[in-house]
Amino acid sequence: MSSSVVVTCFSCHKTTSFPERVGFRAECEHCHADARCCKNCKFYDVKAYNECREPSAEVVQVKDRSNRCDYFQPNGDIAKGGPAADPKADLLSAAEALFKKK
Repeated sequence: MSSSVVVTCFSCHKTTSFPERVGFRAECEHCHADARCCKNCKFYDVKAYNECREPSAEVVQVKDRSNRCDYFQPNGDIAKGGPAADPKADLLSAAEALFKKK
C-alpha cells in the first residue's frame, strides 16, 4: 500500500503531494521551487546550528535548493496542522509532559 507525501512549499506556502517520497528533482507544482530542500524539511530551524535540528546532518550552504541530505523529512502539511505546524506548541507540550505532576 503506497502513501503520498505532502510538502508545504517554503516559497508559495501551498501544498503538493508526491507518491511515496520526494525525489531529488521534485518541484512545487504551483511555483516550481525545489521541493527536496532544507527549507521544506521538518528539521529546518533558523535558530539551530547550521539552521538544522538534525545534529548528524552535513552542512548545506544553500537552503532553498535541492540537495541530497540523507536526513531530509518532508515538513508535512503545515497549513493543516502537520508535524511542523507549531514547533513552540510541540516544545511546550513536551516540557509539560516531562514535568507533569503526579
